[in-house]
Amino acid sequence: MRFLFLKLPVLITRTLFYLAVFLSPVLGVWLASSVVAYINGPKLLTVFSGILLFPLVPILWDMGGRKRRKELGILTWGDRIVLKTLVLNLAFLFLLLALRPQTSFLALSTRGDWFLDGMQGPQVELARTGLFTLSRGLEGLYLRFHNNPFDQYADTTQVKPQPAPQPQPTGQAGQSKGWPWTEVGLHPAVVNMPPSAETSIASVAQYIASQEKDPMLRVKALHDYVADRIAYDAPNYFAGNYPPQDAETVFQRRVAVCAGYAKLLEALGQAIGEEIVYVVGDSRSSTSDLEGQSHAWNAAKIKGQWYLIDTTWDSGSVDRASGFKKAYKTDYLFPPPEVMGISHFPDDENFQLRSQPISRGEFLRQPMMRARFFAEGMQLVAPMRSQSDTHQTAVIQLQNPNQRWLLPSYSLKGSTQAEHCLESATQGPQITCSLPGPGAYEVSLFSGDEQYGEFAYVGQVEFNRR
Repeated sequence: MRFLFLKLPVLITRTLFYLAVFLSPVLGVWLASSVVAYINGPKLLTVFSGILLFPLVPILWDMGGRKRRKELGILTWGDRIVLKTLVLNLAFLFLLLALRPQTSFLALSTRGDWFLDGMQGPQVELARTGLFTLSRGLEGLYLRFHNNPFDQYADTTQVKPQPAPQPQPTGQAGQSKGWPWTEVGLHPAVVNMPPSAETSIASVAQYIASQEKDPMLRVKALHDYVADRIAYDAPNYFAGNYPPQDAETVFQRRVAVCAGYAKLLEALGQAIGEEIVYVVGDSRSSTSDLEGQSHAWNAAKIKGQWYLIDTTWDSGSVDRASGFKKAYKTDYLFPPPEVMGISHFPDDENFQLRSQPISRGEFLRQPMMRARFFAEGMQLVAPMRSQSDTHQTAVIQLQNPNQRWLLPSYSLKGSTQAEHCLESATQGPQITCSLPGPGAYEVSLFSGDEQYGEFAYVGQVEFNRR
């Protein structure tokens, strides 16, 4: 017994050593190849990045140290390769995780199964699930370096919602009281509000409450007021400089970023007893923005059920060249959790409002379709990943029961110049886009009522032509 007790530390140490020897090159190759796939590098480079770590570089390293080995003459060739492989891969893993923790997590979460592309079957799906489950181990490291500047305005004592709200309510034709809102503009109480009612947050809320008795339409009116009256602070957003975003400051200045929009809507609700809370997390609007950006929005409890709201995204659009362009919408007023969850990922999973919350990796792997795409009755059939590989042609399959006209275009990732995929808009269930050469392309979809009318952006998928 004493002999076994003395040997136990040695056995444990030896076991851990051999595990490290085995796992470090496996993890190193997996991480290196996934990063190359994530940044849309050539497939040969994806494979070669793994071969570099094991066994090419360890062998070259060993060949370069022949003179010193002759002097020492202690370890065998196999021992040296094993030790150098271990050292090299541990160093690689440490440096990449320390210097690029976010990229490492994003690569493994979105492309960690790159070598299973095109393969199907229960065993493949089991392996894929295992890989993505393993990648979640890096989420804590990712979050450590992913601070949300809008978290400072969160109320830590707020009520937590219960998941799985009831189906979205709808009214009679022309009397819509739920998502998707059709042919419904600004609430009359917002359009006809007298200046005397806009002297304070409380006076605005009380005026709206006096004009609208239906709880859902009352919250819509509050949403409409914020979306219509507040302009997005594009200069400070692009400068990364955020002035105070508390409700009173935003009400006085009439300019804000997302946190200010959300705090003002929360304050308007509190003024008349509507339970509207502030939600923080990440959002993404395109495949170029795959990892997302810090964001804030709202959740509202109406007749005992929770709904999601984003007044910022319903107020207009913004870009670096032209700044803020006002354009009122209701796309993000009470959308289903599955629709909101494509572009919004809350820090608190309760605010997903799903009976089965998704992980951050699942959020990142979703194709980037806007709420309007689903509001117009469309469903994406393929691809079902935010990034897909192709040899020449990008193919998008969808359901389009309302026969919306769709106009696709493509552009190299990071480029501002886009080319039409087709000569004219189509209503077909399949869209093909011939990509001119190797590279990463963003294929965007635009939807319209007429074949040669106006079109609005409804989503985007990234294709890597190999």
